[in-house]
Amino acid sequence: MTAGGHILQEDLALYAMQNLPAQEIAAIRIHLSTCADCRLELAKAAGDLAFLGLSVEQQPLPAGLRDRFLSKLAATPHEQTMKKEDDKRLGSSLLATQVVALPRRRGFGFWLPWGAAFAMGLVAIALGVQNVALNDELRDESGMVTNLAAKASRAQQVLEVLTSPAAQRVILTPGKGPVQPTGRATYLPDRGGLIFQANNLPPLPPGKTYELWVIPADGKPPIPAGIFQPDASGTASVVLPELPVGVAAKAFGVTIEKAAGSTTPTPPILLQGAAPGA
Repeated sequence: MTAGGHILQEDLALYAMQNLPAQEIAAIRIHLSTCADCRLELAKAAGDLAFLGLSVEQQPLPAGLRDRFLSKLAATPHEQTMKKEDDKRLGSSLLATQVVALPRRRGFGFWLPWGAAFAMGLVAIALGVQNVALNDELRDESGMVTNLAAKASRAQQVLEVLTSPAAQRVILTPGKGPVQPTGRATYLPDRGGLIFQANNLPPLPPGKTYELWVIPADGKPPIPAGIFQPDASGTASVVLPELPVGVAAKAFGVTIEKAAGSTTPTPPILLQGAAPGA
């Protein structure tokens, strides 16, 4: 007991877990019969232990343990009776002296529930870390799906321009002189889709580039449709440049411009071709 005559909270917790010697359990039981404050503290300690017990994963009892315990209990009625008589005699002695000496201790049983709570905290932290890692992985996979979807959409647009019956197919040739470089344009006006392929283009000096043009049928200025450089064999292409939708084409042309390109074509026109029906 403390100086105030009440049982320590640690001893009440040990009493609730039946982790005290028989004599001390009997002394506490007698004190509880006359002390409402200690009974209230005991009820709080029992509630805390019950909560911790529910939070710990339950394990089934070993097979046959309950039957063995009941058999042992039934086989020792005399010892149980003697224990009760000892408790009564000890209680009478304690009431006469009004002194209860309860040593402070913290046995393994006292720390077991707190250890279980600590272990659950570690598990919660580990699950939190794993959740963050899974979210990062999910974001990476979502980015990959978005990228693949964009590539698939572009491939679908290329296929539609090349195979559409409404597409205009034009072969571009030099305006004068022997035919050497050639170009083929496939154009879908209602989608602004254009695919251009050129062959036998001569290499250009440094700082120069080829530029493709769409000549509108309504007489408006030529629309730049992309710059390009041929490879070693003179082959080049322009695929789906940024063009306005719905522009009817009168013709297509290729000029030589500065490396950054131009907003208006620079004569002469190297390759040109009229659109069908223009």
